[in-house]
Amino acid sequence: MPHLVLLYTPDVEAEADITGLCRALADTMLEQRDADGKAVFPTGGTRVLAYPAAHCAVADGKGDYGFLYANLRMGTGRSTEVHKAVGDSLLAVLKTHLDPLLQKRPIGITVQIDHSNSQVYDAKHSTLHPLFNR
Repeated sequence: MPHLVLLYTPDVEAEADITGLCRALADTMLEQRDADGKAVFPTGGTRVLAYPAAHCAVADGKGDYGFLYANLRMGTGRSTEVHKAVGDSLLAVLKTHLDPLLQKRPIGITVQIDHSNSQVYDAKHSTLHPLFNR
């Protein structure tokens, strides 16, 4: 963890570089530092996944409306300041990356950050983490 999942109306994909957006968001996550200057997210655990919605309805359906929802799931223990800084940074990347589209038509963007206080199971197995723990 952290996992950032993007869900968007399919029309967004036709006009935006979603792969490039994923890389920009991951890089932004990896740049985040806490008050002590420590990396907020582990390199090997940072993932950004993007999916077009198979079915969707936006607003009243009478316009060329688009939407992108970004949900970041992260472990507990980070400060409110870190949550805000991370959220603001991710929103800034989304706005910059999607600006050409935002200028052409109405697009909604939502960023939410969640963490679980009541996980009942959290198992991990990775051959990816060791690459960055040297």
